[in-house]
Amino acid sequence: MTALVLIPTYNERDNLPVVVAGVLAHPNIRVLVIDDGSPDGTGAVADHLGQTYDGRLTVMHRHGSRGLGRSYLDGFRVALASQADVVCQMDADLSHDPRFLPALMASAAAGAGLTIGSRYVEGGRVENWPLRRMMLSGLANTYIRSVTGVGVRDCTSGFRCWRRDALAQIPLDRIASDGYSFLVEVTFHAAAAGIQIAEVPIVFVERRQGVSKLSASVLVESVVTPLRLSLTHGRVQSRGQ
Repeated sequence: MTALVLIPTYNERDNLPVVVAGVLAHPNIRVLVIDDGSPDGTGAVADHLGQTYDGRLTVMHRHGSRGLGRSYLDGFRVALASQADVVCQMDADLSHDPRFLPALMASAAAGAGLTIGSRYVEGGRVENWPLRRMMLSGLANTYIRSVTGVGVRDCTSGFRCWRRDALAQIPLDRIASDGYSFLVEVTFHAAAAGIQIAEVPIVFVERRQGVSKLSASVLVESVVTPLRLSLTHGRVQSRGQ
């Protein structure tokens, strides 16, 4: 299978070359870096990587309103117009190890429309998180499952792989979330569309360099989004693998 890996960036100039090298060590993979106007020069670093990797990496330079959700929506539209069999999502901060990409792609090849790299299934784990962060993440996922009915252990993981035909079923124009709750919203719509959702174990490592993008507004949106989805569309039940 051929894959297009979407990597949104904002001030990740030091991390990006490392993660790109790990991703492109695998065959049949191309990368789209979606830079959100990084003031630290990440966009220029990405352009240089595009020259270095001889056409396997392209760069989208976004301007105007920033946000993880907006970046991914723009990336999804490019991916849907491509010939890639699968579309992967991952962070640029080295928390998502590229060595897990083959397992995500294998799950897609086996029929899963959406495969989530999960910290909370057998074999998955988190490294270097304080106890309060572990508790917050666990409570957040329990809350999301109880409110929306989506039967996924790790709704908030950003390490994912879509079959392109499954991604085409997601109503991108109706996605309202901008921050990390974007991940919850697209998972909800996948479940509502009857797309088969699978989870494979990953090891998540807290970022080594740079500053977390988690803010108070992002946390508020994360609380509101599951309620909005449930009230607007009703509860769903995903089809696990």
